[in-house]
Amino acid sequence: MNWVTELPPSGGRSYNACLVIAERYSKTPIFLQHHKDDTSMDTDLLLWNRLFSPIGLFKNIISDRDPKFTSALWTNLHRVFGTKLSFSTAYHPQTNGLAERMIQTLEDMIRRFFSYGLEFKGSDGFTHYWFTLIPELELEYMTLVHSSTVQTPAMLEKGWNPRLPEDTL
Repeated sequence: MNWVTELPPSGGRSYNACLVIAERYSKTPIFLQHHKDDTSMDTDLLLWNRLFSPIGLFKNIISDRDPKFTSALWTNLHRVFGTKLSFSTAYHPQTNGLAERMIQTLEDMIRRFFSYGLEFKGSDGFTHYWFTLIPELELEYMTLVHSSTVQTPAMLEKGWNPRLPEDTL
């Protein structure tokens, strides 16, 4: 679990960060748009509403030493849940290597979509921002074959690969 920060503020909500969560077995990505300056409580609520409630609790979480993940609220909450928290050391990103690699891929995907600007006009006539593409980027990532499993995250998690719009062209 780690942050992509310094993303261009976009939309009425001015999202400027994305929390990247990598499930270790299937390599399933979870990308949660967020605000860089949100509090630990904001982050905890985001994770509860968008991750733990629909998916369930994890046995282990590896994250960097961001104050949001070292706060008393976060550590006490996971002590109650029985979740083991591990923290990567400074300047040693290999500890959280899966999330770091996923961050690189997400940044590349965002750059590719917005190589001509920070927003684009869709065929629907509306302006779209980077955070509106998060569900599609997760889906795209779910269909990429991972080098260590030689499978897609979707195949490992669901037993099948979803059809993508480009598959129908």
